[in-house]
Amino acid sequence: MNGEVAGPKGVIEWLLAGDPAVRWQTMRDLTTADEAAVAAERSRVTEQGWGARMLALQDADGTWAGGACFPAGEHASDLGDGQPWIATLFSLALLQEFGIDPDDPTVRAAVERVRDNARWEHDGQRYFDGEVEECINGRTVGQGAYFGFDVDGIAELLLSGQLADGGWNCESERGSVRGSFHSTINVLEGLRTYQRRQQRPGSDRPDVAESLRRGEDYLLDRRLLRRKSTGAIIDDDFGAFSFPTHWYYDVLRALDYFRVADRRDQRLDEAISLLRGKQQPDGTWLLENTHPGKVHFALEDGDGRPSRWNTLRALRVLRWYDGSAPAQLS
Repeated sequence: MNGEVAGPKGVIEWLLAGDPAVRWQTMRDLTTADEAAVAAERSRVTEQGWGARMLALQDADGTWAGGACFPAGEHASDLGDGQPWIATLFSLALLQEFGIDPDDPTVRAAVERVRDNARWEHDGQRYFDGEVEECINGRTVGQGAYFGFDVDGIAELLLSGQLADGGWNCESERGSVRGSFHSTINVLEGLRTYQRRQQRPGSDRPDVAESLRRGEDYLLDRRLLRRKSTGAIIDDDFGAFSFPTHWYYDVLRALDYFRVADRRDQRLDEAISLLRGKQQPDGTWLLENTHPGKVHFALEDGDGRPSRWNTLRALRVLRWYDGSAPAQLS
């Protein structure tokens, strides 16, 4: 850490000492910085730090590591101790997490190369046409919408694949009829981005809004971490916060989704209490559950250490839920 974090002001200063991707979102979500200052900081994501490094790693053919979901020459059956997180799907997801400006000409050209050349390992489908797994299609519909590409076809696949309980499951093509927390959060995030960014002026998609509501209720009815049938905790890892989350679900990821959706609900209270209880005496939150697999470069200092990403996301969730005032830039 860059000095001790002694309290709220110290935490904000610590966040602002991070990468431009963290700095601009901290300024937007946790301070009273004006729009021009936030935009100026956001522009640095393309030019400096993690965003610039990620763009530089793109191959000439438009992919990262030579593949869409997996690096060239690798397959799901060869994952071993962890999935490689370096192919196109996860690289574009990080650029989206960084909040890189989709209208920047360098970014636009990079994603156009994906559109023109990347193909899914499943059956050679074009990248922004999606494939068959809901987790993959959920991420891809959000990426396409965020970067301004046509993903109407993927959206229709996801709407038609919603299960009776309101969730989604990547195993549905193999007969599953029960929602999965992992699949559902990927689809909700993607369709929420699609709803906010991809709809044409004047268009009305009540089917998307209804699908989102049903998917949200799937999580809310389970208090974001419990079985609906018994009330038991589904998976202890749901309460262990990671970043990047990749395709995995956890409570902080879900809470940040509900913040974006701006849906306060008393069924979030248990998850909010869990989040508050994980704040450290110095005001930060830890990285707790790094998902194994090859990465381009590290974004954090490792599990058990203060996490800028988790701290930023936790603070903005609590600010939204409590309706508290933002911190002041010194």
